[in-house]
Amino acid sequence: MKKTTVALATFVLMASGAAVAQDFQAGTVLVRARAVHLDSANKDSTGLGLTINNKTLPEVDFSYFFSKNIAAELILTVPQKQTVSSNGTAIGTLRHLPPTLTVQYHFDTAGFKPYVGAGVNYTRFSSVSLLGGAADVKRNSFGPALQVGVDIPLSKQLYLNVDVKKVFIKTDVSAGGTKVGTFKVDPVLFGVGLGWRF
Repeated sequence: MKKTTVALATFVLMASGAAVAQDFQAGTVLVRARAVHLDSANKDSTGLGLTINNKTLPEVDFSYFFSKNIAAELILTVPQKQTVSSNGTAIGTLRHLPPTLTVQYHFDTAGFKPYVGAGVNYTRFSSVSLLGGAADVKRNSFGPALQVGVDIPLSKQLYLNVDVKKVFIKTDVSAGGTKVGTFKVDPVLFGVGLGWRF
């Protein structure tokens, strides 16, 4: 009985969402706020076993629709402090700011609004403090970003958003001014939040 009630409630929510859904049109702006979990790939060629900690962070994005199917999304957050470890031992911290711009295709479906996107990420590393200044990283990283997600209508203006991104972030690592290898963060970002349509 409990399973049936849950299934029925889920169906009603889906049906009500479909009923209020409207196609996005040229000129539509969608502003989302998400909680995002960063899961780093931690690929290291330095031989130091470098890793950064996984964490949950806030994210805000702005999507502008050029047509009902094509949109551009600017993804922003605040500088994130990360702990850097070598073979499991903390060796310092750094901050990174990773704005990302993607171009999305939104599929024509009734109710749910799935989309895929691809674009570019720029990451700025700052406040680097590794091994008391004996190690450093290159400050700028450019790389591709891939995205898949869905907007689920809760009302005419409000959407529940679920989004997954793969972002390619890497930096050269140096010690004593000499490059010793490359560290690839290359995180997967799992996000959930709300979107407001304007």
